[in-house]
Amino acid sequence: MQLEKISFENERGDALSASLDLPLGGDPRAWAIFAHCFTCSKDLRALRNISNAMNRAGIGVLRFDFTGLGESEGEFAETNFSTNVSDLISAARWLERKRGRVQLLVGHSFGGSAVLKAAELLDDVRAVATIAAPADPDHVAHLFADDFREIEMTGEASVEITGRTFSVRRQFLEDIRETSMRETLERLRKPVLVLHSPLDNVVGIDNARLIFEPLHHPKSYISLDQADHLLSDPADSRYVGSVISSWASRYLDRWDSEDYPVSGDRVVVGIGEERYRSDIWARGHRCVADEPPSQGGQGLGPTPYDFLIGALGACTTMTLRMYADRKEWPLDSVRVRLRFLRVHATDSGDAEKSSALIDRVEREIEIYGDLDDKQRARLMEIADRCPVHRTLKGDISVVTTEAKLDTKLELT
Repeated sequence: MQLEKISFENERGDALSASLDLPLGGDPRAWAIFAHCFTCSKDLRALRNISNAMNRAGIGVLRFDFTGLGESEGEFAETNFSTNVSDLISAARWLERKRGRVQLLVGHSFGGSAVLKAAELLDDVRAVATIAAPADPDHVAHLFADDFREIEMTGEASVEITGRTFSVRRQFLEDIRETSMRETLERLRKPVLVLHSPLDNVVGIDNARLIFEPLHHPKSYISLDQADHLLSDPADSRYVGSVISSWASRYLDRWDSEDYPVSGDRVVVGIGEERYRSDIWARGHRCVADEPPSQGGQGLGPTPYDFLIGALGACTTMTLRMYADRKEWPLDSVRVRLRFLRVHATDSGDAEKSSALIDRVEREIEIYGDLDDKQRARLMEIADRCPVHRTLKGDISVVTTEAKLDTKLELT
């Protein structure tokens, strides 16, 4: 995926650090904003995995650090739930001015509560997804329950949350106590997807019910079985990203494959941080390549050589289909089995290169239909004339150049 680092100002003039995650090779079909959990940051690995999965569905994602967190300016002690919602509004306004209107809001944990509130205030938002969100913002108060007395008496206390120290002021407690999410949920007339794990020991599963029940249809719920609160297993965060993308596609702008902004005669391939997983875009279609676990990959897709011999197999079947149709022969179907090997030249019958290893593709063709022996023999001859076969047997020139990139963009 492509990543662009940007910043924007909130309504108090603080510069908030953000990342734009862009689909490979072109402009997004729609824009989304992702709100992180309480005291976390935009760079949490789970958020990046979810964002990348959304990119693969053509959705551009803005991830940003709330005021006083991560790389953003401002004092955390001066923030509260309302300022988080305000930061989301500022992010949406920046997107509208610079790139396009936000159509989807996604929030994790405390950020999930914030996107539900912000969705009520942003007319262009068409859908909202929450992940492990509390039903009310005051749920986070339990994180510093032991410090309530000091906060009430002195107005501020230093509290430890997930191993880090933060200053929490009385105004934060007052703000979350005064926020009524149920009223917001009852007023919200937009599609909402609630994702929650029954094993979440930070924000209990009952919060999902309390969010879901007051909402109006269309509303959906997905149980994240076996996942923890932070989606620390990459498989869980990737799953969440793919589910959100599929669900939201019903509410976002229509996007046909031929509209994908990659030139029709090019294939675009990109790799990020998921070991060897590579995303391939071709004529508006996406597929995934990977290496097997035995080679250090995750086995998320065919290997590059699988694609290579798969291309030969596909071209073979297409060529036989075209030829039989033109001849009006009763060909029902064709199946091709292929295997790529590296063998000693002696095994291939090449005596001149007996000590060398050569590449060999074994191709077995199954032909189904009421065909006579002569027709079958002719189809086997035609198989060797398919364009990909001839390309593999001929001399291929690969011309490689380095593309000039915008210095603000990175591949991730």
